[in-house]
Amino acid sequence: MHRLSGKVAIITGASAGIGRATAKLFVAEGARLVLGARRQSGLAELAAELQAAGIGARNTPYCEKGV
Repeated sequence: MHRLSGKVAIITGASAGIGRATAKLFVAEGARLVLGARRQSGLAELAAELQAAGIGARNTPYCEKGV
């Protein structure tokens, strides 16, 4: 069952640890995600994982470190 279908979740710290695990759980429950993290490489890896699983994911940086 997709308990979060039609919902949007904003998750910070999504490149590793609890944030990454939460992102995977929420998307499995049908949520659309807005992800943020300090490590762009980690976000890119997560986006690639979600795309490989057939989940539409787009990795679009919105801010450079230090800005």
